[in-house]
Amino acid sequence: MTSPAPLAAVCQFAPGDDPARNRERIAALVAQAAARGARLVVLPEYSSFFVDPMDERLAASAETLEGEFVAGLRGIAAEHDVVVVAGLVERAEGSRVHNSLVAVSDAGVQAVYRKQHLYDAFGQTESDWIAPGEAGQASVFEAHGIRFGMMTCYDLRFPEVARTLVDAGADALIVPAEWVRGPLKEHHWNTLLAARAIENTVYVIAADHPGAIGVGLSQVVDPQGVRVAAASAGEGIAVASLDVSLIARTREVNPVLRLRRYRVAPVS
Repeated sequence: MTSPAPLAAVCQFAPGDDPARNRERIAALVAQAAARGARLVVLPEYSSFFVDPMDERLAASAETLEGEFVAGLRGIAAEHDVVVVAGLVERAEGSRVHNSLVAVSDAGVQAVYRKQHLYDAFGQTESDWIAPGEAGQASVFEAHGIRFGMMTCYDLRFPEVARTLVDAGADALIVPAEWVRGPLKEHHWNTLLAARAIENTVYVIAADHPGAIGVGLSQVVDPQGVRVAAASAGEGIAVASLDVSLIARTREVNPVLRLRRYRVAPVS
Protein backbone atom coordinates (compact mmCIF):
# COMPACT_ATOMS: atom_id res chain seq x y z
CA MET A 1 0.00 0.00 0.00
CA THR A 2 1.48 3.32 -1.07
CA SER A 3 1.53 6.39 1.19
CA PRO A 4 -0.81 9.23 0.27
CA ALA A 5 0.77 12.17 -1.54
CA PRO A 6 1.76 14.85 0.98
CA LEU A 7 0.10 18.25 0.67
CA ALA A 8 2.19 21.42 0.32
CA ALA A 9 0.85 24.88 1.09
CA VAL A 10 2.11 28.27 -0.03
CA CYS A 11 1.12 31.10 2.30
CA GLN A 12 1.08 34.55 0.75
CA PHE A 13 1.35 37.39 3.26
CA ALA A 14 3.04 40.77 3.70
CA PRO A 15 5.61 40.76 6.52
CA GLY A 16 6.40 44.14 8.04
CA ASP A 17 8.69 45.79 10.55
CA ASP A 18 7.08 44.25 13.67
CA PRO A 19 8.71 40.83 14.29
CA ALA A 20 6.13 39.79 16.88
CA ARG A 21 3.29 40.63 14.51
CA ASN A 22 5.00 38.64 11.73
CA ARG A 23 5.28 35.61 14.00
CA GLU A 24 1.60 35.89 14.95
CA ARG A 25 0.58 36.08 11.30
CA ILE A 26 2.73 33.07 10.42
CA ALA A 27 1.21 31.05 13.28
CA ALA A 28 -2.30 31.80 12.00
CA LEU A 29 -1.45 30.96 8.39
CA VAL A 30 0.26 27.69 9.28
CA ALA A 31 -2.72 26.70 11.42
CA GLN A 32 -5.05 27.34 8.48
CA ALA A 33 -2.81 25.42 6.07
CA ALA A 34 -2.48 22.47 8.46
CA ALA A 35 -6.25 22.41 8.90
CA ARG A 36 -6.48 21.91 5.13
CA GLY A 37 -4.12 18.93 5.35
CA ALA A 38 -0.76 20.53 4.53
CA ARG A 39 2.36 18.73 5.77
CA LEU A 40 4.79 21.28 4.28
CA VAL A 41 4.07 25.01 4.63
CA VAL A 42 6.10 27.58 2.68
CA LEU A 43 6.12 31.30 3.52
CA PRO A 44 7.77 34.20 1.67
CA GLU A 45 11.23 35.68 1.66
CA TYR A 46 11.85 38.15 4.52
CA SER A 47 9.07 36.58 6.63
CA SER A 48 10.79 37.56 9.88
CA PHE A 49 11.17 41.25 9.01
CA PHE A 50 10.70 43.50 5.99
CA VAL A 51 10.91 47.20 5.19
CA ASP A 52 10.65 48.98 1.86
CA PRO A 53 12.94 50.66 1.06
CA MET A 54 15.57 48.71 2.98
CA ASP A 55 17.50 50.59 5.65
CA GLU A 56 19.53 50.14 8.84
CA ARG A 57 16.60 48.45 10.57
CA LEU A 58 17.45 45.23 8.73
CA ALA A 59 20.68 44.80 10.69
CA ALA A 60 19.01 45.92 13.90
CA SER A 61 16.30 43.27 13.50
CA ALA A 62 18.56 40.44 12.36
CA GLU A 63 18.49 37.21 14.38
CA THR A 64 20.60 34.09 14.69
CA LEU A 65 19.32 30.58 14.06
CA GLU A 66 18.87 30.36 17.85
CA GLY A 67 16.66 33.47 17.96
CA GLU A 68 12.97 34.04 18.59
CA PHE A 69 11.91 33.62 14.98
CA VAL A 70 13.32 30.13 14.48
CA ALA A 71 12.23 29.08 17.98
CA GLY A 72 8.72 30.27 17.12
CA LEU A 73 8.74 28.30 13.86
CA ARG A 74 9.81 25.19 15.73
CA GLY A 75 6.90 25.56 18.14
CA ILE A 76 4.45 26.10 15.29
CA ALA A 77 5.83 23.09 13.40
CA ALA A 78 5.48 20.90 16.49
CA GLU A 79 1.95 22.09 17.22
CA HIS A 80 0.71 21.22 13.74
CA ASP A 81 3.08 18.36 12.81
CA VAL A 82 4.35 20.15 9.71
CA VAL A 83 7.61 21.34 8.21
CA VAL A 84 7.73 25.13 7.86
CA VAL A 85 9.99 27.01 5.43
CA ALA A 86 10.28 30.79 5.81
CA GLY A 87 12.58 33.71 5.08
CA LEU A 88 14.82 34.96 7.91
CA VAL A 89 16.85 38.16 8.17
CA GLU A 90 19.89 36.45 9.65
CA ARG A 91 22.74 38.13 11.50
CA ALA A 92 26.04 38.23 9.59
CA GLU A 93 29.44 39.76 10.08
CA GLY A 94 29.74 43.51 9.59
CA SER A 95 26.88 45.87 8.80
CA ARG A 96 25.10 43.59 6.33
CA VAL A 97 22.83 40.60 6.99
CA HIS A 98 22.06 37.32 5.25
CA ASN A 99 18.79 36.91 3.39
CA SER A 100 18.23 33.35 4.57
CA LEU A 101 15.71 30.55 4.40
CA VAL A 102 15.15 28.08 7.21
CA ALA A 103 13.34 24.75 7.04
CA VAL A 104 12.11 23.86 10.52
CA SER A 105 10.34 20.85 12.01
CA ASP A 106 9.58 19.89 15.59
CA ALA A 107 13.09 18.40 15.67
CA GLY A 108 14.69 21.76 14.86
CA VAL A 109 16.34 23.32 11.82
CA GLN A 110 16.46 20.87 8.91
CA ALA A 111 18.26 23.11 6.40
CA VAL A 112 19.45 26.69 5.94
CA TYR A 113 19.95 28.57 2.69
CA ARG A 114 21.57 31.99 2.30
CA LYS A 115 20.62 33.82 -0.87
CA GLN A 116 23.39 33.67 -3.47
CA HIS A 117 22.20 36.05 -6.19
CA LEU A 118 21.37 39.46 -4.76
CA TYR A 119 18.76 41.70 -6.36
CA ASP A 120 20.98 44.37 -7.89
CA ALA A 121 18.62 44.82 -10.82
CA PHE A 122 15.51 46.70 -11.93
CA GLY A 123 16.74 49.77 -10.03
CA GLN A 124 17.32 47.92 -6.73
CA THR A 125 20.61 47.28 -4.87
CA GLU A 126 19.98 44.52 -2.34
CA SER A 127 23.75 44.11 -1.90
CA ASP A 128 23.88 47.42 -0.03
CA TRP A 129 22.22 45.61 2.88
CA ILE A 130 22.65 41.87 2.22
CA ALA A 131 25.77 39.69 2.18
CA PRO A 132 25.59 36.85 -0.37
CA GLY A 133 25.65 33.20 0.60
CA GLU A 134 28.36 30.82 -0.51
CA ALA A 135 28.24 30.04 -4.23
CA GLY A 136 27.42 26.46 -5.09
CA GLN A 137 25.67 25.75 -1.82
CA ALA A 138 22.91 23.15 -2.24
CA SER A 139 20.50 23.36 0.69
CA VAL A 140 18.30 20.27 0.71
CA PHE A 141 16.26 18.32 3.22
CA GLU A 142 13.93 15.33 3.20
CA ALA A 143 10.35 15.19 4.43
CA HIS A 144 7.46 12.82 3.74
CA GLY A 145 9.43 10.82 1.19
CA ILE A 146 10.43 13.84 -0.92
CA ARG A 147 13.77 15.64 -1.15
CA PHE A 148 13.36 19.42 -1.23
CA GLY A 149 15.85 22.07 -2.34
CA MET A 150 15.69 25.75 -1.39
CA MET A 151 16.40 28.89 -3.38
CA THR A 152 15.24 32.52 -3.12
CA CYS A 153 13.55 35.04 -5.40
CA TYR A 154 16.22 36.49 -7.76
CA ASP A 155 17.96 33.07 -7.76
CA LEU A 156 15.05 31.98 -9.95
CA ARG A 157 16.59 33.88 -12.88
CA PHE A 158 19.71 31.68 -12.70
CA PRO A 159 18.90 28.13 -13.86
CA GLU A 160 22.22 26.90 -12.46
CA VAL A 161 20.88 27.22 -8.91
CA ALA A 162 17.96 24.91 -9.60
CA ARG A 163 20.18 22.43 -11.43
CA THR A 164 22.63 22.39 -8.50
CA LEU A 165 19.73 21.45 -6.20
CA VAL A 166 18.59 18.72 -8.57
CA ASP A 167 22.16 17.40 -8.70
CA ALA A 168 21.88 17.13 -4.90
CA GLY A 169 18.81 14.95 -5.36
CA ALA A 170 15.97 17.46 -5.12
CA ASP A 171 12.53 16.32 -6.31
CA ALA A 172 10.93 19.69 -5.52
CA LEU A 173 12.21 23.26 -5.39
CA ILE A 174 11.03 25.68 -2.71
CA VAL A 175 11.15 29.35 -3.76
CA PRO A 176 10.21 31.94 -1.12
CA ALA A 177 10.25 35.38 -2.75
CA GLU A 178 9.53 39.06 -2.60
CA TRP A 179 9.01 39.37 -6.36
CA VAL A 180 8.67 43.12 -6.80
CA ARG A 181 5.96 44.45 -9.08
CA GLY A 182 6.96 46.12 -12.34
CA PRO A 183 6.53 45.94 -16.12
CA LEU A 184 6.26 42.29 -17.22
CA LYS A 185 7.29 41.05 -13.74
CA GLU A 186 4.20 38.83 -13.37
CA HIS A 187 5.00 37.30 -16.76
CA HIS A 188 8.61 36.70 -15.72
CA TRP A 189 7.53 35.09 -12.43
CA ASN A 190 5.08 32.67 -14.02
CA THR A 191 7.39 31.82 -16.90
CA LEU A 192 10.48 31.20 -14.79
CA LEU A 193 8.65 29.05 -12.26
CA ALA A 194 7.30 26.87 -15.06
CA ALA A 195 10.67 26.74 -16.80
CA ARG A 196 12.51 25.59 -13.67
CA ALA A 197 9.90 22.85 -13.20
CA ILE A 198 9.97 21.65 -16.81
CA GLU A 199 13.74 21.68 -17.37
CA ASN A 200 14.41 19.85 -14.09
CA THR A 201 11.29 17.63 -13.97
CA VAL A 202 10.52 18.75 -10.42
CA TYR A 203 7.74 20.39 -8.45
CA VAL A 204 8.24 24.09 -7.78
CA ILE A 205 6.63 25.52 -4.62
CA ALA A 206 6.78 29.33 -4.61
CA ALA A 207 5.50 31.80 -1.99
CA ASP A 208 5.52 35.55 -2.68
CA HIS A 209 4.47 38.76 -0.96
CA PRO A 210 1.07 40.08 -2.03
CA GLY A 211 0.49 43.49 -3.59
CA ALA A 212 1.11 46.31 -3.49
CA ILE A 213 4.84 45.54 -3.40
CA GLY A 214 4.89 41.91 -4.56
CA VAL A 215 3.13 40.38 -7.54
CA GLY A 216 1.45 37.70 -5.41
CA LEU A 217 0.65 34.64 -7.53
CA SER A 218 2.16 32.18 -5.04
CA GLN A 219 1.81 28.77 -6.63
CA VAL A 220 2.68 25.10 -6.90
CA VAL A 221 3.85 23.95 -10.34
CA ASP A 222 4.10 20.26 -11.23
CA PRO A 223 7.03 18.58 -13.05
CA GLN A 224 5.42 19.18 -16.43
CA GLY A 225 5.04 22.91 -15.81
CA VAL A 226 1.34 22.84 -14.95
CA ARG A 227 0.22 25.24 -12.22
CA VAL A 228 -1.81 22.99 -9.92
CA ALA A 229 -2.62 25.53 -7.17
CA ALA A 230 -2.22 29.29 -6.87
CA ALA A 231 -3.13 32.39 -4.89
CA SER A 232 -4.16 35.67 -6.49
CA ALA A 233 -2.79 39.14 -5.68
CA GLY A 234 -3.89 39.44 -2.03
CA GLU A 235 -3.10 37.45 1.07
CA GLY A 236 -4.07 33.80 0.82
CA ILE A 237 -3.15 30.12 0.91
CA ALA A 238 -2.92 27.60 -1.92
CA VAL A 239 -2.58 23.86 -1.29
CA ALA A 240 -1.60 21.07 -3.68
CA SER A 241 -0.57 17.43 -3.46
CA LEU A 242 2.97 16.38 -4.36
CA ASP A 243 2.79 13.14 -6.30
CA VAL A 244 6.13 11.31 -6.22
CA SER A 245 4.93 8.91 -8.92
CA LEU A 246 4.32 11.86 -11.26
CA ILE A 247 7.94 12.91 -10.86
CA ALA A 248 9.06 9.40 -11.79
CA ARG A 249 6.68 9.19 -14.77
CA THR A 250 7.75 12.58 -16.06
CA ARG A 251 11.43 11.65 -15.83
CA GLU A 252 10.76 8.42 -17.70
CA VAL A 253 9.03 10.18 -20.58
CA ASN A 254 11.31 13.22 -20.59
CA PRO A 255 14.75 12.08 -19.31
CA VAL A 256 16.45 15.48 -19.62
CA LEU A 257 18.50 14.97 -16.45
CA ARG A 258 19.96 11.74 -17.80
CA LEU A 259 20.55 13.05 -21.32
CA ARG A 260 22.19 16.37 -20.50
CA ARG A 261 25.85 16.89 -21.44
CA TYR A 262 26.86 19.76 -19.16
CA ARG A 263 27.52 20.14 -15.44
CA VAL A 264 27.23 23.21 -13.22
CA ALA A 265 30.21 24.76 -11.43
CA PRO A 266 30.39 28.03 -9.44
CA VAL A 267 32.11 31.03 -10.99
CA SER A 268 35.36 31.65 -9.12
